[in-house]
Amino acid sequence: MARAPSPAAVLLSVHAVVFDTDGVITDSAPAHAAAWKKAFDECLASHEGQAPFDEEEEYRRHVDGRARKDGAAAFLTSRGLGLPEGGPDDPPGTGTVWSVAARKDEVFTENLRDHPVEVWPGTVRLLHVLNDAGVPCAAASASRHATELLAGAGLLDLFRTVVDGNEAHRLALPGKPDPALFTEAARRLGVPAGDTAVLEDALAGVEAARRGGFGLVVGVDRTDTPQGASDLRRHGADLVVSDPGDLLITGED
Repeated sequence: MARAPSPAAVLLSVHAVVFDTDGVITDSAPAHAAAWKKAFDECLASHEGQAPFDEEEEYRRHVDGRARKDGAAAFLTSRGLGLPEGGPDDPPGTGTVWSVAARKDEVFTENLRDHPVEVWPGTVRLLHVLNDAGVPCAAASASRHATELLAGAGLLDLFRTVVDGNEAHRLALPGKPDPALFTEAARRLGVPAGDTAVLEDALAGVEAARRGGFGLVVGVDRTDTPQGASDLRRHGADLVVSDPGDLLITGED
């Protein structure tokens, strides 16, 4: 008789799990990347000699996992564009870092209405197994849309707490690669970071978890390439999986 799935031994070594959202739980990274491309390309068009934004490699290296303004600043700096920072009330546009970030959010929100985001089935299976085993789980994301996306997918009940971009703003938490977002999630779960695992697909997020002293840092490589896995390990992942569902074990009696 088939045994019910259970967490792999590596997850049984910790007492809580914090999940990043975009790319780990929800398949929203492509939607974020597409919105960034539109916002960045509008900005780049006004600067001579600038190639369009690469929504795969440049997104992964400079934007993925970061707070919106931080991601905009990191990419623009990588291109040598010294836009003024502006302020959080800047309207969507191309003149300041904040306005480019606002334009990205405008595009993403518009697209979300017409194209609901899917979830990764392997992650959902793992979440249900962890909940059945009584392992407390949290979701942590720099995105202000994270709670909305989890609610839309019917997954909120699987988390003891969610620390999203709105909470990060309210608490003035610095963005990744600072570990504050994950540290706050572990604090709410009541489990020390050293006894908590983090599942993260972004390089900045993996680095944040390592800086925070988390007991297990699992890199999720959706690119499923040697380079992607190597980059995650180099930034601090203890192990790399192509899908969180790989952290389940099944067997036959």
